[in-house]
Amino acid sequence: MMLLIKNAEVYAPEYVGRKDVLVCGEKIECIADEIDRLPVACHILNGKGLKLVPGLIDQHVHVTGGGGEGGFHTRTPELQLSELISSGITTVVGLLGTDGTTRSVENLYAKTAALNEEGVTAYMLTGAYGYPSPTITGAADKDVIFIESVLGMKLAISDHRSPHVTIEELIQIASKIRVAGMLSRKPGILVLHMGDARSGLTPVIEAIERSSVPIRTFRPTHVNRNADLLEAGYEFVGKGGYIDFTCGMEGQPSPGECIVEARRRGLAKELMTVSSDGHGSWSNYAQDGTLLEIGVSKVDSMLQELQKMVKELSVPLEEALLYFTSNVAEAMDIGNRKGHIREGADADMILLDADLNLDTVIAKGQVMMEDKRIKKFGTYEHSK
Repeated sequence: MMLLIKNAEVYAPEYVGRKDVLVCGEKIECIADEIDRLPVACHILNGKGLKLVPGLIDQHVHVTGGGGEGGFHTRTPELQLSELISSGITTVVGLLGTDGTTRSVENLYAKTAALNEEGVTAYMLTGAYGYPSPTITGAADKDVIFIESVLGMKLAISDHRSPHVTIEELIQIASKIRVAGMLSRKPGILVLHMGDARSGLTPVIEAIERSSVPIRTFRPTHVNRNADLLEAGYEFVGKGGYIDFTCGMEGQPSPGECIVEARRRGLAKELMTVSSDGHGSWSNYAQDGTLLEIGVSKVDSMLQELQKMVKELSVPLEEALLYFTSNVAEAMDIGNRKGHIREGADADMILLDADLNLDTVIAKGQVMMEDKRIKKFGTYEHSK
């Protein structure tokens, strides 16, 4: 299949001007001021008045559902393909959360494979909150090495629901995952769910100081969930580590607000990313541990946060895009294919109108949404 996008304002994510973009199969074949006289017929999209940007990459989604902390009826629902498409997300990383018992890594793998078959790009993390970790092969490092879609491992720390691993255990886990990544040419990352406990990032800092495991092996997320953790997150970036901000943290600074403050401090832009925690349950607890309320997060918070950064926080679009596209791709070692609009890269792109509303979605060269109408739904979304 060939696809030609004409006269779009291209943000790659850096602004490169008004261009024509030719897609052949799943790849971007050519970017030029004008492309005419093609030898074969192709589908043409009129990009005039629209902004062509990389598809968003959401690296933290509970694609099989999460939660269950208020009983079985609070298990959150499985992600549907149309939710990704209507949110401009073309690449997703699935993972488990609190529930690593009724939610299995095997089921996560199957859902990851299904999303790939339905037309987007999907990866996953092995493990969950707990330790020893649920795995497919019997060991987390083997999952990373032998299962193509597994990029790293998930673990919870500094949380009342975490397994409370020791510093030595944290070092050993991180070391094994890093080596597994080296052997399989993957990022080999340890994604750390950060809770509200006072310990914050202290266990991570101690593990780094007491070992030779590189700081970029550790990937703390939800760092904007409280003021102390956020401050520690800024210090972590200053040391050369990645941090991930979560959308929709009620009562806490938004990812955009955190990034604006980080910019004011002169911190490295390339070390910060944003994710949705989509289909995970959000919950509030009393001081005695009683569950007060629970709900489910959505993946559309990514696009909403991008819009807010540009329209309300006055962050230039070409910079705001970094935290949702190229930074995430580089952090996951897939920047040669994802997160950029350039020749030879995967054809994962979205068209935004003047108000940054989603108009068109292209995933792996397929038009999944056009003129604000979804064209590709999940296999059973329209079943009777």
